Amino acid sequence: MRSGQKTVTVLITVIFALVVAIVGYATHWPTWAWATSVLVLAVVPAAALRLANRHRDPFPAQYLQEPDLPIPPAERRELRITGVALPSTMEDYDFLLTATVRWCPLSAPTGAPLVNLGGLAVDSILERASRVSEARHPARSSYVQHELNGALATMRDDSTGRVEAMALDVTLELSERDQERLDTLAAVRKDEDVWEHERKYEQSRRAYLGDDVLKDTGSAVVWWLHRNEDSVDTTVKDIGLLAQLTSAANDEDISDRLRHLVPPAVHDPESYGAPGSWIPAQPTEQDRGFGHAFEQLLKAAGMSPDDKEVPLLAAHVDMVLAQREGDPASEIRHYFAKPDPPEESGPAPGPTEPRDDGDGPAD
Repeated sequence: MRSGQKTVTVLITVIFALVVAIVGYATHWPTWAWATSVLVLAVVPAAALRLANRHRDPFPAQYLQEPDLPIPPAERRELRITGVALPSTMEDYDFLLTATVRWCPLSAPTGAPLVNLGGLAVDSILERASRVSEARHPARSSYVQHELNGALATMRDDSTGRVEAMALDVTLELSERDQERLDTLAAVRKDEDVWEHERKYEQSRRAYLGDDVLKDTGSAVVWWLHRNEDSVDTTVKDIGLLAQLTSAANDEDISDRLRHLVPPAVHDPESYGAPGSWIPAQPTEQDRGFGHAFEQLLKAAGMSPDDKEVPLLAAHVDMVLAQREGDPASEIRHYFAKPDPPEESGPAPGPTEPRDDGDGPAD
């Protein structure tokens, strides 16, 4: 029993004896009651001392190596790493890691050699970070940064079992030039995807028109009628044009049964003016080139070949195209050729002039 406990026991015994004495005098106890109370006062403190000694600590504080001292905190150290390259899914495009590495030494086995605990901690962190980054695309650096902040936020043993390590304040980025290259590649790839979709769309439309709509004149008429359900008469009038279109799309001649529906390629020369004016000659299939295009230009401009401006316009076109290979302007000259004037005959013989001598015509 400690000294403090003994003092408390004696004090309680004295107080109890005083209480018994006061009660005994006040109530006039007999002699045997006084004897009994004295015996109780002697036995109770002795029993209390014996019971306290039975539960005494077998290892007193004075015999401990460090009595009453708190458990020492675990030793922790930090090291800053900056711009360490980590692999990604793309060759030659590395992440750049910056972080604070914190480690805690572990107990070393007997006879273990001395090691650089900071180096082991950094190696452990880089190994853990590489396992994450090598499966990530470099364009996702901001996402991978947050992922590494979570993956490296736990203290874990290194492969040697000598140190626990974690990482704080993790930042991950790409070099400026690598980021520019990735941005350029992404823009080109997006443009290529758009072009590919446009090309497939164009091919689909060509296939639809060539293999379905313009397969023959009947298919073209049905398609045009579907597009103009309220204009059946217009569709009937356009059968000749549709026949031309389908024949051109399939590179074949117009069917004889539809040829009478095809509108003439050029206008009647009489519609351009009086006889003797500059009128286009009837073109053949070989002549449907620049000359035919020039005639269509005049028609679109609301001009007729006998307008006074047409020869000037034709001359300018002829002058510009004369330098081209093959002399394409010759088609215009042939297409809009002026009819040859009638041959001039000699002057008709006039009346015979009389001779001065009045004998008849002069010789």
